[in-house]
Amino acid sequence: MGAPAFGKPIFSCEGVSLSLGGRRILDQLSLSVAPHEILGVIGPNGAGKTSLFEVLSGRYRPQQGKVRLRDEDITALPIHKRARLGIARTFQSPVVPTALTVGEVLKAAREAFSPWLTRHHAEWACHLVGLKVPEDLPAGALETLNRRKLLLACLVMRRPCVVLMDEPAAGLINSEIDEIDAIVRVLAKEMGMAVIVVEHRLELLAAIADRIAVMDLGKKIAEGAPEHVFEDPAVRAAYFDVAA
Repeated sequence: MGAPAFGKPIFSCEGVSLSLGGRRILDQLSLSVAPHEILGVIGPNGAGKTSLFEVLSGRYRPQQGKVRLRDEDITALPIHKRARLGIARTFQSPVVPTALTVGEVLKAAREAFSPWLTRHHAEWACHLVGLKVPEDLPAGALETLNRRKLLLACLVMRRPCVVLMDEPAAGLINSEIDEIDAIVRVLAKEMGMAVIVVEHRLELLAAIADRIAVMDLGKKIAEGAPEHVFEDPAVRAAYFDVAA
């Protein structure tokens, strides 16, 4: 059986190519994701996964190709304008403002741009991601999982339509990964967000992803349901380093 059918994609890149320092990083890459869908992205080190997120989030502008939100070409829009359109991103390292308390971090997120949000929005977001820590606790005192939850709460309080998650399981133990699994499912399946997850923990993606795209040397070499992609000879040759 193939991957589940979803509606029209809300976010996509089409024929994206990116070169940095004279080296081709992304090569005619096309991806799309629909509301309620979780798209996993895997590939060996150097495949271009993080560079893809830089293009999707607006930090890098590709030399070729387009990035679209709904039917609008947003290729030229910078990060802050994409954020206001509802494109949110997390990073591999959950860096938080260590000089601020949890409450101050949430307040800064509420007032990052207008319209300002209320404490109710922050409380709702913390409940959604399962963040249960005192507001007067220094953000720098949080362990990795709660740092990730705090940053997610700051993003989801504005109800983004697209969430880009870069290695959300990095630095977590198995029980904590189960919590990330549950959060990602809530964002996509209950909140209707389109979620793209770059992750090395294949067991997480096998559990949560509706589709998986595999990258190697800047190209997409396979895409489909997890159970099919992981058995693809080209994927096993590139990612698992076994003979096709």
